[in-house]
Amino acid sequence: MAGSDVKAKYIAADTTAADADGVCQSQTPAAGGAQDLTINGALSSGGVATFTAARLITIASASDDSGRTFTVTGTDVNGNAQTETIAGPATTVTGTLYFRTVTQVTVDDDTAGAITVGMANDAIDVVYAGRARLRGIYLIHSGTAGLLSFRDGGATGTAHLQIATVASAGSDRDIIIPDEGIMFDSGVYLPYTAGTTVFSSFTAMYN
Repeated sequence: MAGSDVKAKYIAADTTAADADGVCQSQTPAAGGAQDLTINGALSSGGVATFTAARLITIASASDDSGRTFTVTGTDVNGNAQTETIAGPATTVTGTLYFRTVTQVTVDDDTAGAITVGMANDAIDVVYAGRARLRGIYLIHSGTAGLLSFRDGGATGTAHLQIATVASAGSDRDIIIPDEGIMFDSGVYLPYTAGTTVFSSFTAMYN
């Protein structure tokens, strides 16, 4: 008897709400020239900030630091190294790349005001990063209803599967996709709003 090539991936929702200083607590770089910020926020340990799901990074300033340039280094949702350059904030700015971890934050010169670095509620997780057929979802609902959109290739990819959730914490739903399943050419990704999430967890079956 041939064995099944179907795999399973368990994903728990990231229930940590946006945290403006979860990566770097308030500090005012003043050493002159390019310098690292200290990664010492509540979501950090040993100089590395780690998130349950990959998150967009926020930078806030107590003054106008729109003339500064910040560089954020870490890993993406798939665990690959990534770097993003973010123009400094007049008040607050949000990056466009999702980070699973942040290992370094650098500013190009002294800042005018105190800086904090954190993450937004925008989150993304991945079932599989390559070509895959989604076969089924075993979903555990949260206390908030909403819509899950499984997307091809990333946060802005085509939504090949959408599932409505209900406000019934702990209840479950078993979804079996018939025939050959749903093909995702560039990976199966789920972008969602962290904090008060519209699901508690799910297990995805794919091959």
